[in-house]
Amino acid sequence: MSPATPSDREAADEGQSLSRSSQSTTIRSYVLRAGRTTEAQKRAMEELSPIHVLPFSESLVNPGAVFPDAKPLVLEIGFGMGLATWQIALGRPEYNYLGVEVHSPGVGRLLMEIRDRGITNLKIIQHDAVEVLECMIAPNSLSGLHIFYPDPWPKKRHHKRRLMRPALVDLMASRLAPGAYLYFVTDIEDYAEQTLETLNACSSLKNAYEGFAPRIEWRPRTKFEGRAMIEARPSFELYFKRA
Repeated sequence: MSPATPSDREAADEGQSLSRSSQSTTIRSYVLRAGRTTEAQKRAMEELSPIHVLPFSESLVNPGAVFPDAKPLVLEIGFGMGLATWQIALGRPEYNYLGVEVHSPGVGRLLMEIRDRGITNLKIIQHDAVEVLECMIAPNSLSGLHIFYPDPWPKKRHHKRRLMRPALVDLMASRLAPGAYLYFVTDIEDYAEQTLETLNACSSLKNAYEGFAPRIEWRPRTKFEGRAMIEARPSFELYFKRA
C-alpha cells in the first residue's frame, strides 16, 4: 500500500512528535503517482467526501463527533485501494477506523465501498499521515495501528524514505494507548528485518511474538500480497504492543 507520510522530523510533542521546522521535511516516504481516477471514483469523491472524509485540521479528532457509536479507534496508514480496509471494518465492527491515504483513486474506490456496503465505522483522511498523527490524533488514544505493505523503496540510496524509521515509529507509539497494537506487514525481507530492529529499539513497544508474527486471522489479503504470492515472495508480519 502507499503510505502517506513524509520523513524524519525532530521530536516535539514530549519528544515524540516531529517538528515541521526540520530541514529534512522535504524527504517524503511517498510519491504522488499519476494514477488514473475513474469517473465513478470522481463522482464518489464529490458526493461522499462531505460525509465520509474528514478534512485535515490542526485540531484533535473527536471520535464521538465523527462516528455514530463510541468504540476503540484504529488508524491505517496508506490503505491503497482500500480492499483490506473495508473488509476489516466489516469483519471487526467492534472498532472504529480511520484510513489515511493521499492518492485519489484509492480514496474514491474506498468511498464507493463504504456507500455500497453501508459501512458506518470507517472514515477517511486524505492527507499526509505524519501531519495527521501530529495534529489530529491525541497521544495514548489509538487502540491499533495498521501499516500493510508500505512503499519498500528498494534501492539503498532511497532507504531514508522508508516509513518505519525511529523518529516516525516513536511518533506512532506515542499515539497508541497502553496495550494497543501496531501491525506491520511487508514482502520485502530486508525492510522487515530493518523494521523489526527499529521496533525492538522503541522502549514503549513490546513484541507480542518471538521475532516475526504469524498472519493474524482477521487480516484479509491485499492486492500487493496477491502479487507477492504469484511471484513466490513470502510476507513478513510484525505485531507489537504498547507497553
